[in-house]
Amino acid sequence: MIDSPARRALLGLGLAGGLSGLGMARALAADRPPGPDARFASSRPPPAQRRFISPAVDAAIADLQRRIGDPELAWMFGNCLPNTLDTTVTEGTVDGKPDTFVITGDIDAMWLRDSSAQVWPYLPFAREDGALRRLIRGVIHRHARCLLIDPYANAFLEDPQARTQLKWAIGDLTEMRPGVSERKWELDSLCWPIRLAHGYWRATGDTAPFDVQWAEAMRAVLRTMREQQRKTGPGPYRFQRKAEAATETLVLDGYGHPGRPVGLIHSMFRPSDDACVFPFLVPANLFAVVSLRQLAAMADAVLHDAALASEAKALADEVAAALRRHARLRTPAGEVWAYEVDGFGNQFFMDDANAPSLLSLPYLGVCAVDDALYRRTRARAWSPDNPYFFRGRVAEGTGGPHEGLRMIWPMSLTMKALTAPATAAGDAEVRQCLRWLQASHAGTGFMHEAFDQDDAAHFTRPWFAWANGLFGELILNLARHRPALLQSS
Repeated sequence: MIDSPARRALLGLGLAGGLSGLGMARALAADRPPGPDARFASSRPPPAQRRFISPAVDAAIADLQRRIGDPELAWMFGNCLPNTLDTTVTEGTVDGKPDTFVITGDIDAMWLRDSSAQVWPYLPFAREDGALRRLIRGVIHRHARCLLIDPYANAFLEDPQARTQLKWAIGDLTEMRPGVSERKWELDSLCWPIRLAHGYWRATGDTAPFDVQWAEAMRAVLRTMREQQRKTGPGPYRFQRKAEAATETLVLDGYGHPGRPVGLIHSMFRPSDDACVFPFLVPANLFAVVSLRQLAAMADAVLHDAALASEAKALADEVAAALRRHARLRTPAGEVWAYEVDGFGNQFFMDDANAPSLLSLPYLGVCAVDDALYRRTRARAWSPDNPYFFRGRVAEGTGGPHEGLRMIWPMSLTMKALTAPATAAGDAEVRQCLRWLQASHAGTGFMHEAFDQDDAAHFTRPWFAWANGLFGELILNLARHRPALLQSS
């Protein structure tokens, strides 16, 4: 698919006017020129219109596309991997330090979770690309500034003095500070910036971003997690929204459903931005254990702050012990991780496509792909025992309440492939997921938020950079570890 003024105009009209997935697919298809070769012309913006160009990333795309046997898959990879760099980043300088603002795509705000995940696939290229290192350092600096504005917020504005313009967030009953775009307390929002910081440090050896401000932000992270253990009361956070959907607001005067103070950390919203049923979101608490241990390692080796390292490690150990006691669910097939619990003995099983999810635990470093507890959990999540598992004519996969029943998220297909075991059966899983992903893009060459199980042309969010980057990361991962799966047509 070519990039043309007509195509860009169609995209702009679709994003501004709410063009449906089917309408967008038809409009883009109509803009595609005739001829067999035109099917797989790049859908990237022309170089002069790209927000950032990384020679290292572009060279890797060109090299790998030549080694992918399926031309459609190669085309999708070429479109998706650079999508964050092409379309979502804005670079600057604040207080003499790099500053990078990253929007999600079709939402003009920076989510701590999304922005961390969006630049993650570029870490392998950062050591050899100085400009790319500066861009990612800018993201880390921006994260620190955001966390110091409000560690309870999930999304932020480019201008730290501005007020939110998100139509659904205006009027929220919570403490909306300048610079905050949305203020849904999601435990994973504090974990993702640590994951990125730790991954960047390990990939490059660069310690420049980890200054006094970053250390202060990490102390705010620890303080917030401790507050949300709610051992001495509900803490300072509350949130209510006037909305028809129950998943958009919190009960009990905005404090959410109660949880017994057993050492787990409350998360009022999931990474989908939907309200939790029970307040202890198990995948987020498991992710927090990993992130806190990563923070402890950095506090020790980079900041030389023994007190911070000790506090992070102690909290990680406490949450891990509480998870072992309260977060496992007994089933006829054996113990599995629950999705949410409340500490009173109530447990809820499902899985949501957004990470952290139960499916994504090895991807986030919680366990190995062959861990027995994870394997049982994964099998249950990818089955009708998960109320948000869907199977249709296009694909099978998981979704969640955010887009409703029948709507499969490509992110779940990508994550299933990323967590497939290194066996013949695992290779078969990967091949099947690639076929489903190819069937899901509806002729656009990009990943979407969700698509109907029986009609890929009915999709949501034509510009969703996290999903695009995750797909690109999958192809990079396969090229490193399972190249034969890409070489075959």
